Amino acid sequence: MPVESAVLGRYDKAYLEYETENHFKYRSIAMQSLAEAGLDPKDARSSDGRQKSILEIGCATGALLSLFKDAGWKSRGIEISPEMSGYARRIFGLDVFTGRLEDAAFKPCNFDAIVASHLIEHLNSPVEFLQNAKKLLLLDGAFYIITPNADSLQANLNRQNWRSAIRDHLFLFSRVTLKAMLGKAGFRVDYFGSWGGWPKDMKPGFLKKPLDKMAKSLGWGDVMIIKAVLSGSGQGGCNGE
Repeated sequence: MPVESAVLGRYDKAYLEYETENHFKYRSIAMQSLAEAGLDPKDARSSDGRQKSILEIGCATGALLSLFKDAGWKSRGIEISPEMSGYARRIFGLDVFTGRLEDAAFKPCNFDAIVASHLIEHLNSPVEFLQNAKKLLLLDGAFYIITPNADSLQANLNRQNWRSAIRDHLFLFSRVTLKAMLGKAGFRVDYFGSWGGWPKDMKPGFLKKPLDKMAKSLGWGDVMIIKAVLSGSGQGGCNGE
């Protein structure tokens, strides 16, 4: 495994250029899965009228987080790349901390929703990451994780040639392994979904539509989303205030 400094050095100006070329497409895909998991930007107020708060960890350019800000959420972001966090502040007017989650001085028990999209697979210490995120969540809040599914149809067919088996991904998870790790960190899984069964450029092309549908229904999609909530053992004295 590469040391953390080498990992962090990957997210430079070139990475910003890649993200800005694709961020609206990625946002659309992420929002579809988040909506299926129950997270909707329009749901910006709690039942008692309180303004809800959201934290996106690894918010990149801020394209996704901006939807929640514009809908009326208290929106905060964390991004390790100075280039991307600067972009998020400049273009979308977001409140983004530049650095790691463990270095951000956020108030505990402060967020209704935390989102980490295509982040956990890049981290040297995913268990520590989950433990740190747990401290920031309100008792009735939810943690949404999007990551490649190592037990997907594509992963099982292509193995070492699977498109997510790349050097930037330090850990890859299946539904079973991510659920187990979340359990150890004090979470329980409240929702699981997946999508993507057949790459667009993979032949024969006529298989894409039926295999995508089958993979989604069986949980064999190439990317998965998990909604995690605090378990009884994971509440850690958080009083929600």
